[in-house]
Amino acid sequence: MSATSVALSIAALKKDLLNADGPAITTMRNYRFAIVQYAPEDEYSMRREVSGLSRELEVGGWRVLSIDLQKLILDRLRVQEDDFVARVIERERGLHKKHPERAMQHLKNVITPLIEGPDGIAADCARLIQEMSGRYPDDIDRTLALIGRTGALYPFLRTSSLLRHLDGHTGNVPVVLLYPGERRGPSGLSFMGMLEPDHDYRPRIYS
Repeated sequence: MSATSVALSIAALKKDLLNADGPAITTMRNYRFAIVQYAPEDEYSMRREVSGLSRELEVGGWRVLSIDLQKLILDRLRVQEDDFVARVIERERGLHKKHPERAMQHLKNVITPLIEGPDGIAADCARLIQEMSGRYPDDIDRTLALIGRTGALYPFLRTSSLLRHLDGHTGNVPVVLLYPGERRGPSGLSFMGMLEPDHDYRPRIYS
């Protein structure tokens, strides 16, 4: 995917958001999720395009909430006991010298339980979205939640799991997940182009 392709995907998303009858990113009224898929190497191009889209929507009277998954993960790590992060780093470094695969497994064992499931990172996203919709309950059709820095979840959590646990907890606010990876087939997505394709996606995919 090139920077041009990224721009085309965002343009298609913008057109559907601004549909005269309300956001048309999905045909399901009670499931307002979409995915913008892009190559991981186009991360900065995607950020520029999304920043431009956000500014344009806000000028037009929209409420735009940008959710940074990397920040949410770091926030969860920071609230652990004082020496938690230092101990995790020390252990990972020690293992990596001789057993890189064991070092990665150690990180998975530590981080995944902190972010997975309905009470994990999905709950943090839902809280932020609900706070936004609660402040502007009459503007749901002109509110957008953009979930980015998704690559921070790799390899600890699949994005399909995140969306599954978000379903039913967003107050019907349109939610767009920015997805670094590869599209394989009509609905298959390979996270970061590294994992086996996941076909467990209901949202519309822009790519």
